[in-house]
Amino acid sequence: MPAPETTSKSPIPSLPVLPERIVCLTEESVELLYMLGEQHRIAGISVYAVRPERARKEKPMVTSFIKGDVKKIKDLNPDLVLGFSDIQAELAAGLIKEGLPVWITNQRSLDQIFETMLQIGALIGRQEDTRSLLKEWREKLTSIYERNKEKKKVRVFFQEWDDPLIHGIQWVSELIEICGGINCLAEDMEDPESHKAAKRITTTERVAESQPDTIIGSWCGKPVDFHWVRHQDGWKETEAVKKDLLFEIDSSIILQPGPALFLEGVDELERYIDRVRDRI
Repeated sequence: MPAPETTSKSPIPSLPVLPERIVCLTEESVELLYMLGEQHRIAGISVYAVRPERARKEKPMVTSFIKGDVKKIKDLNPDLVLGFSDIQAELAAGLIKEGLPVWITNQRSLDQIFETMLQIGALIGRQEDTRSLLKEWREKLTSIYERNKEKKKVRVFFQEWDDPLIHGIQWVSELIEICGGINCLAEDMEDPESHKAAKRITTTERVAESQPDTIIGSWCGKPVDFHWVRHQDGWKETEAVKKDLLFEIDSSIILQPGPALFLEGVDELERYIDRVRDRI
């Protein structure tokens, strides 16, 4: 009797393929993939993804910013999970324990945002197309900077949260400068741990000491309460409050490190700074 045939798997690795089932834990990667025409790779998104609008109709929502449904994400059988920020560390750990491939970045500056988007482009085989987008956005920022650099500087306090009182992240500080402003608390950005929100907690009294011309708010996840802003004893006597130079920018276009920042966020920031400049 002939011996039964045996089969063995070759030890030779197969050539890698690009990820085809990507779960995006935050919104900026969703927007970038759609812009590149690679939305077919997206298997799941965050409930905070709002750009483009069609994404919420086309893709299952399986996570918020901090908490996600690990089982739902695993059931999507992703070959890549993209996330942003050390705040997602616990969620990322839960996904890793389930054996999923997780890539979390912690970009805080404009340079780091560009680097991260280029890396995502490379992961899906669209590095050069992504580089072209970045070149276009860099030219836009250069143009904004050039038309504002000789204008009167506007002192800006950018408020990211109310309780505790948190001021803007590094890339917002950089955009303020590009738009012809001065971040009132720019010295805090020199702290190597300023990427942590806890390191950007301040007081209304300290804000008042920095003499802001305007207060621009973007409270992630809820609208700015202008009544609250106007009635804080610590800064009620600032020119910003007395002249009611108080503004709001939607967090989806200023507090997410992706395309919206360059397509809309910086434009709105420049408009408000220009408006204040005319009144100081």
